[in-house]
Amino acid sequence: MGAVVADSGFDFSPGAQVPLTGAAGQTAATHALASAAYRDSPVTAILDANGEWHKSAVKKGKLSLFEPNLGEAFSRAVQVRMLGGARKALVQSFGTDPQTVVEHCLAATNIRKARDTRLTLVMGVFGVLFLPGLLLWLAVFQLRRTIAGAKDKRAGALGTVLLVAVGGLLVIFLVKLPFDGILGIYLRAMLIAPVIGWLWAKQICEAAARDLRDRWSALLSGGGIGPKIPEAVPRSPGEIAAESLRQGLARLSAEQQSNSVFYAGPKGILGMGTRWGSWQLAEVLDRADPGKEIHGFRSWDVIRAIHDQLRMLERGPLHTGGFPTPSVKHWIVAPVGENAGEISRPEGQDVEAYQIKNHEIQRICNEQQFGAGNRHYLGVQFTLWDGQLVITMLITVTVLHETLRIEVTGHALGPVHPLFTTKPSPKTVTVNKTVRFWETKDRALPLTDTTEVVRLSARAPLTWFPNVLDFLGGKLTLPEPFGLRHVWAQKPWRHRFMADDAMRAAAPVLRVVHTAAIKVLEDHGVDTDRFSGRSTFLSGMIQDPAPRKADLYDA
Repeated sequence: MGAVVADSGFDFSPGAQVPLTGAAGQTAATHALASAAYRDSPVTAILDANGEWHKSAVKKGKLSLFEPNLGEAFSRAVQVRMLGGARKALVQSFGTDPQTVVEHCLAATNIRKARDTRLTLVMGVFGVLFLPGLLLWLAVFQLRRTIAGAKDKRAGALGTVLLVAVGGLLVIFLVKLPFDGILGIYLRAMLIAPVIGWLWAKQICEAAARDLRDRWSALLSGGGIGPKIPEAVPRSPGEIAAESLRQGLARLSAEQQSNSVFYAGPKGILGMGTRWGSWQLAEVLDRADPGKEIHGFRSWDVIRAIHDQLRMLERGPLHTGGFPTPSVKHWIVAPVGENAGEISRPEGQDVEAYQIKNHEIQRICNEQQFGAGNRHYLGVQFTLWDGQLVITMLITVTVLHETLRIEVTGHALGPVHPLFTTKPSPKTVTVNKTVRFWETKDRALPLTDTTEVVRLSARAPLTWFPNVLDFLGGKLTLPEPFGLRHVWAQKPWRHRFMADDAMRAAAPVLRVVHTAAIKVLEDHGVDTDRFSGRSTFLSGMIQDPAPRKADLYDA
């Protein structure tokens, strides 16, 4: 198979691959988001998870009988958005593994397709052959759903009464049918056959629902069966669909590792959260020895020294646990509008596989410090609480005229919304025992009721025409710019220990940054007295325990 190179410059050709999925310390948030693919909740439940700025929406269809549930809508929306051939750029999902989430969406879709294949067979035998009766039953259930969906409780009860009344009329019609012969037999069969098909379909739907719920529960319990997507492994050069899927997953993993991010004004850096704290050290560059000139240096020299020292953060004089190994990385930050509907990643000869090359990073660090253009930041990132908390401290160094400025800012991305961490509740009803009527017992109810079986059966033949299903039943619209992690993240300040972790990380990072920078200044003949005094002052300020809204400039 020849090499296939995408427009982005990423080489999708097969060869030695480094697995990027299942990263340690990121399982809780990843599994929580992936569990949405298996859920059978109403699709409107995801509206409760809307963030302060990121608003997902549910687009209503023409017929409520064809509307998807949360798992169906989520799986389709995520697959199209993250694997579509014409998809827009994605925001990195720090603290999660987006490829694993997408693979679970594909696996859930496969389970539903297998179910829908059998339901389509049932619909063909007991529905299409007796189409007038099928349409009559579907019309009754659609009318019932329309009435039951009314806000008036009396109207909802009327829908159930209507279904019972129609059933009674059909029984009378079967007994008193004025036709005989073949026509009479067919008219009776067209009313009974859909009911027989419903009984068979119920068994199929129940088995699939049990499988989906088991996977949902297992993911949130810390384990679960891995997603199986054999269609992503091409077995021959002619399997275009499998090759396209494989390339899409590879592209997704590559973009997740990109070193370019986007600052959206008051929304903060997309994927990292808003800036909650900012500490700046800015002093004049004076000669330490009046008789000697300052040895020339650039911003990159200071940044490189800071980078080397930040890599030693997990080491300390005491064995107290302390910091886990942080991720220290150079970031190129591009400004985008506060309400931007999309982002665009850098392209050109200075970019390879979504990574801005090192020489371009150095150039931006040294030259693009004022005016238009992207900016360079050195980031130290901690992924804590199994991916539920992402703390990022960003450092930038600028030199304007005779002033050196070192700025340290804190960003925190909180846990995913509790909607994604709720386990499936068993469907049971409490009843009295037959003999010991003063005692009660819990009786398990079917996972799929009559209305759900009819909905799934009606949707099944259209599974292979997803655009038609979107038109008839509606779909989930994801917020833009889209990234799996940040659009459904909450603020960490409501969780006491998460808030403590975010604020405790600031002081050690700030002191390491200042110490490394002052050492570089001393080595180049700069008077560091003012820098040392200012650093001591900032070390006192950073003990203020209150997180600020630095990106709103209202602190």
